[in-house]
Amino acid sequence: MIEILILSLVQGITEFLPISSSSHLILISEFLNFENRNLSIDVSLHIGSFFAVATYFRKDILNFFENRALFSKILLSSIPVMIVGFFLVELRLIEKLRNLEVIAWTTFLFGILMYISDKFKLEKNIKKDFSLKSSIFIGLFQVLSLIPGVSRSGIAITASRILCFKRVDAAKISFLISIPILGAVSAFGLKTILLSDDTFFTKLNLISIFLSFIISFITIKYFLKYLNKFSLNVFVYYRVLLGTILLIITYL
Repeated sequence: MIEILILSLVQGITEFLPISSSSHLILISEFLNFENRNLSIDVSLHIGSFFAVATYFRKDILNFFENRALFSKILLSSIPVMIVGFFLVELRLIEKLRNLEVIAWTTFLFGILMYISDKFKLEKNIKKDFSLKSSIFIGLFQVLSLIPGVSRSGIAITASRILCFKRVDAAKISFLISIPILGAVSAFGLKTILLSDDTFFTKLNLISIFLSFIISFITIKYFLKYLNKFSLNVFVYYRVLLGTILLIITYL
């Protein structure tokens, strides 16, 4: 149970911060030699994050008809990563990317890219400037998030900042895009959990969902407050430092 608590804490914090939840789940499980280091637990943790972001933005979602143009673009942005992700899972290629060397390089390199993108102007906002072209641009960047270490929120924020969206708006775009993406993962994961004959498996995954939901919700709330006052530099420094350490471990 302590393993699930730790993994839920890691997922809840890292899913919406631009530092990659999948890589941190893999690293924590690997270095602490956790027994629950399979993809099903990862999926359950992401389900919790889905419920958190859907709850946080419930007013926007319930106001669908008023925001239908925005949500149409959000859905369009999420399609490329869902299609590519489906084929990676079906062809069992996703597991081959879940290794230390890949995580080390992506953590480092995409940290540098985030630093560069955060130097772009702060002039656009989601209500006025989130066009069809920008949704496609961000959506194509999102495909890279399937590689552990890239970070789904990180690459969405990076792409949005390249387009000169304000930091808070860039974060909101990344959160909103996560709804259909995490929703697709959740539909697949919940079906597996609820139809399982293994009571322990079901219980373990439901606990993971609940804990991840609580921590994810808190992270969303305070991350947006943080971006109102500060830049992305602290996350850049963290990624570059972690990436450097992992590269040293990988090639020593």
